[in-house]
Amino acid sequence: MKHLLKRLAQAVLVLVLILGAVGLWKREAVMRLLAVNSLFAPDRIVGNFSHMDSMFLTRSLPRGEGPATALPPGPAITLPAAAQAWVKDRAVTGLVILKNGALVHESYYLGTGADDRRISWSMAKSLLSCLFGVVVAEGNIASLDDPVVKYVPLLQGSAYDGATIRNVLNMASGVRFNEDYMDFYSDINKMGRVLALGGSMDAFAAGLTQRDAEPGTAWHYVSIDTHVLGMVIRGATGQGIANLMDEKIIKPMGLEAAPYYVTDGLGEPFVLGGLNLPTRDYARIGQMVLQKGFYNGQQIVPADWVQAATTASAPGGALYGYQWWIPADPTPGEVMAQGIYGQYIYVNPTLGVVIAVNAADIGFEAAGVDDANIAMLRQIAAAL
Repeated sequence: MKHLLKRLAQAVLVLVLILGAVGLWKREAVMRLLAVNSLFAPDRIVGNFSHMDSMFLTRSLPRGEGPATALPPGPAITLPAAAQAWVKDRAVTGLVILKNGALVHESYYLGTGADDRRISWSMAKSLLSCLFGVVVAEGNIASLDDPVVKYVPLLQGSAYDGATIRNVLNMASGVRFNEDYMDFYSDINKMGRVLALGGSMDAFAAGLTQRDAEPGTAWHYVSIDTHVLGMVIRGATGQGIANLMDEKIIKPMGLEAAPYYVTDGLGEPFVLGGLNLPTRDYARIGQMVLQKGFYNGQQIVPADWVQAATTASAPGGALYGYQWWIPADPTPGEVMAQGIYGQYIYVNPTLGVVIAVNAADIGFEAAGVDDANIAMLRQIAAAL
């Protein structure tokens, strides 16, 4: 009887420990879910966008031991009055402007500073495109016209079965996906809750089974497409995104701060929008693209890939390349990385200008705001 009671006591102790661990996990998951629900609250959004690591699972990417690539100072500029009003109206938090590789303007607002590592949102898609180009050049992917399921068998039977890599790069997968951030029940917000609760982004992608169009026939912006590109990279190389991004892009570029990714519960980076960097480092990425992938004394991304990725190639005449946006009536090479709530990396090779913008603009979806932002970026570039 004494041995039985001892074993029973041990079993109860183990059960208590297990329940405690489960309770702690659920508490952390619930806290992350609450963070998602208040992420864009007007009184919190600015601080949240500079401190995503305080709310979500994250993974750091070491920047290496070398010095940061210099941003030599150029002739300082004063923003025109219209731009100063724009900064206030659009809740800009960071603005860095390069002219011919020199730093000509840097300013921070709403209590933020130069060292804040700010959320990229969908600008991260464009950086993943850069990594994709390296993976292709190294021979890991035979053709952009290969089906995605060749590299990601998990997607067999999903809405991605039948889509090619090129389709997905162009946001022309045909997958049905509601991207309305203001709709609580939209696919994009369901995905956010999966992320917050520590679920699997791979499983979420594989669970999409409906299409709105046949692959390659129509352009439709689908954020989860970029996660699928990450799955293709992992399947093709047998390596994780974080390690590859660090080895192939981050360390060679000589960024000044170690970036971090928001991750899902399995540690997979949220490649479609979870990168966090200082605004100066977003500007460095833009300068690398302006220089056709050459930066810090080396060809980081193949020049032919940069050319292809930043050229409009999506079906239906959409101004979209391989995860890069092209503004209307572009000058040669004019291109943008763009994220919700007012994030931009604007690249204008003709004028030799790169403009990196971080913001916390809760009115970003209002009619005409995006067009006005692009017009302002062009106005600033032309004035330099």
